[in-house]
Formats: sequence, structure tokens, C-alpha cells
Amino acid sequence: MIDRGHDLPVARQAKVLNISRGSVYYQPRPVPAADLAIMRRIDELHLDCPFAGSRMLRDMLRRRVSPSAAATLRR
Repeated sequence: MIDRGHDLPVARQAKVLNISRGSVYYQPRPVPAADLAIMRRIDELHLDCPFAGSRMLRDMLRRRVSPSAAATLRR
């Protein structure tokens, strides 16, 4: 789609394709394993207690995770 070796500048190619320049330069970063583990735990809790809202799930997680993971939950 975008050819960095082309004579047409990348910004112009993005405009012709009607995509934002930011999406051309964006490089996704992998999700840390600790975050994936917490997300997996949230999914498990939500499947066990589908009636639980975000605050209840947060409280359940805080009771069951290590103190180092608690900082991640605050985000």
C-alpha cells in the first residue's frame, strides 16, 4: 500500500489513499505478559460473575492478585 522507496513522498501517498499519516508511521508495541495475565483473569471473573460491574470486578481482582499487580489495576 505505502511504498517508502517510491518517488512520491509518504505523506502524499497517505493523502492519495485517504489514510492518516499517523497510521503510516505507527509501530504497534507488544502487550506485556503481566497485562495479558490480568486481562485473562478479568475475563475469567466476568464469566464466573456476569452480573459484576467494573467496580465489583476491580475489588475482586484486588483481593486475588499480588501487590505488584495492584499498581497495574489502578491504570
